[in-house]
Formats: sequence, C-alpha cells, structure tokens
Amino acid sequence: MSLPVDAGSFDLSLLGWDDSLAAELPEGTTPARVARVDRGAAEVIAATGQYQVQYSAQVRRAAAADPLALPCVGDWAALRALPEGRHELVALLPRRTAFVRGGVSRDSRGGLSGDGQGQVLAANVDVVFVAEPAMHATDLADLGRVERLVALTWESGGTPVVVITKTDLLHLGLDDLLDDVRGAAPGVDVHAVSAMNGEGVDEVRGHLSGAKTAVVLGPSGAGKSTLVNAMAGAEVMETQQVRAGDGRGRHTTVHRELIPLPGGGLVIDTPGIRRVGLYEMSDGVDLVFSDIEALAQGCRFADCGHQSEPGCAVLAAVDSGELAERRLASWHKLQREAAWMAARTDARLRSEQTRKWKIIHKEMRRTGRNRP
Repeated sequence: MSLPVDAGSFDLSLLGWDDSLAAELPEGTTPARVARVDRGAAEVIAATGQYQVQYSAQVRRAAAADPLALPCVGDWAALRALPEGRHELVALLPRRTAFVRGGVSRDSRGGLSGDGQGQVLAANVDVVFVAEPAMHATDLADLGRVERLVALTWESGGTPVVVITKTDLLHLGLDDLLDDVRGAAPGVDVHAVSAMNGEGVDEVRGHLSGAKTAVVLGPSGAGKSTLVNAMAGAEVMETQQVRAGDGRGRHTTVHRELIPLPGGGLVIDTPGIRRVGLYEMSDGVDLVFSDIEALAQGCRFADCGHQSEPGCAVLAAVDSGELAERRLASWHKLQREAAWMAARTDARLRSEQTRKWKIIHKEMRRTGRNRP
C-alpha cells in the first residue's frame, strides 16, 4: 500500500514528531518514521516524501549483536542522503515504548524452549488494541491469550484496549463473555465490535486522536485488517474470509504496516500471531492479575505461592467461587514463563560476558600485555 505522502509537503508532526525527538536527532541527518520493514530495508516517511532505504553498516552490526536494535514499524529513524540520490538509515532514535515478544516456543516434548532473545513487534505505540474474536473456529474468545497480550502491553509502556471482534457471529451470551473478558483484564477498556456492520468501531476509534499511534495484535482470523479498514473508512488493507472447514483465519497481512488514519491518528496492522512469549517481565503480569495480588494480601505467608500452603487466601477464593480456577492456573503459567525467560536472559548475558572476557584475555596473551 502506498501511503498518502506528497513530496515536499508532509508535516511530520502528524506522525508524532516533536521537539523532544528533534533533540535526539544526530547532526546532519533527516528524521523519518518507519512505515514498513522488509528484508533488510525499510519504507519510511520523511517530510520530503516516502522512501525505500537500506541500513547502514553500523545499524546492521547493532542488529546482529542485539535483535532488539533491528528497525521496526513505528521507529523514528535518522536518514543520511547518499551522493547518488538515495537515502540510508544510519540510526534509530530512542524508543518511547516497544512491544516486545520473547523468543519462546514449544519443543517436541511440550516444554518451553527459546534463545532468551526478543523481537520488537511495534515501537513508539501509545495504544495496543488486543483483538480477540468472540468466536474462533468453534471456541469462544481465548481469555488466556487476552491476559498474555495485556501483560505484554503493560510491560511495553503502551495502554491496552481489548477489542472483542466479530460479535455479530455470537448471537447468545455476549454480555457474559464481555464480563469474563473484563475479569481477565482488570481496569482495561473492553469494546464489543462488529466491523462488518460498524457496531463499536467509533468507540475504538475514539482511543486515537492527534498523532497517537496504535497497533492491532491478535490471532489470524481475528478481523484485524477489517477493523483497520473500518477505522480508516476505506479499504486500506486486504482482507479474506475465514477458511471453511476449520474456521481458522488466513494470513492476509504478511507485513506490519503503519497506516495514517483520516482525521488524525495512526494504526499498525500486523500479521496474525499464534504464540507470544513473555519477555523481561517486571510489572506486566502483576497488573493483569491485580485481583490475585489483592487477594494475596490476606495470605498467611508473605511468600505464598498459592499452591497448597495453609492459610492461602487465593486458594480460599477459588474454593468459594470468588476467583475462577482458570484464572489462578493462568497466573501460575505466566509466572513460570516469566521466571524461565528471566533465567534464560540472565544465562545469555553471562555467556556473552564470558565470551567477551575470553576474547580480551586471548588478545592480551597474544600481545604479551599480561607479562611482567
């Protein structure tokens, strides 16, 4: 898709450019915002137009050393003009927010595996629309997936908004479903949306104003592109129907892409995500499970793990029906994953530090600098 940028006339403040970003811009470079990334190159929007740019050697080295340094959609970048008339991306400006997923997958035995490294899905995002279909195949909305994405959103620095899509397909039980979703995301705005008939779209669109940026995240088939089109009031993203037979969505969107919306605001559409691992959690899980954190204040032991300890107020709440057993099981699962990812990250950092010292010592022995 070609963004509506006229050469020499685009106001970058409409994309969120301000004085604090300008203060970070390296001397002799031009600012631009990354609208799309594809195979070592980026499509960016600058004041003078829209460009395809390659990465400088410095940017490539930084990304090779740390995947989080790889340019992604939403980044603000510094461009340098090349003699032949092209532009090169030479630096990324500091990110205000970053939605990062961990490199976590399931191994053949059903356990967690991964390299402890993360991937930035979107940068400098103000709002994260967690899109979850009211029905996916033959199942209702996945509350565990909502909890996971909301936890990552809080950790990113953005504001989560849960959007239950395709509500026109659920003829009974919508109110109960929305109550369950609100219980899974305490304190988060939850909207019921049918992009096909326009219900709820204005409420979702109301979270964007001025130059705010949102990203839409959710599984394939959640209707993310349809929602983006509804907010834009035009067919800006290609859509497809859910596959017949298994009810699963097709991967229509294959790139993350920044879309300026008429009337202000920007939205990043994303491909469907099957699994999103946690990454360097601090407060995200606690915020999602604030109800469990509140109940835990009544536990006999301050370090209660809510497993089988005597005097556990959380287990008592499960027994009484005040807290859903599914909710506590989800808390345990995310706590274990967050601890596992932290351990993997620490191990990777220790390994990198050891490798660096081995290189230093090897060089010292080679040059004889360690001799008296």
